[in-house]
Amino acid sequence: MDEAFRRLAKGEYLFISRGDDSGTHRKERALWKSAGAEPDGSWYREAGQGMGKVLQMAGELAGYTLTDRGTWLAMKGRLPLDLLYQGDPLLFNPYGIIAVNHERHPHVNHDGALALIRWLTGKEGQARIAAFTIDGEQLFKPDARAAEIALRKP
Repeated sequence: MDEAFRRLAKGEYLFISRGDDSGTHRKERALWKSAGAEPDGSWYREAGQGMGKVLQMAGELAGYTLTDRGTWLAMKGRLPLDLLYQGDPLLFNPYGIIAVNHERHPHVNHDGALALIRWLTGKEGQARIAAFTIDGEQLFKPDARAAEIALRKP
């Protein structure tokens, strides 16, 4: 992954960034840092827009961008872009679920939150997560191990 970002910077290839302090933008900034590259100059443009608009801009301007899988799968058929790089562990973006502390926030439905966590991390929830696809491509990879750890009492 580092090499891809170094090549973009060295070649000053047009890169469209979300530039909005979103999770994707933060991941992108971490990737530039890991690559030892500083994105600046006219080749690097911060759009301050959501992922869909950024993908559209990258396509219209024949540029590069970093995208999340969901938006890519939803839009790829309408874009003149190809997916060039995927699968690197540096790109993984795990989701988690956690119940808020019911002692600090007694107004929340703590039992309901725990029931949702158990369902999402159980067999049915994990199967539904795995079965969720866009155009036949799996969007999420279920991995309930972290949630199981969080549910254990100390």
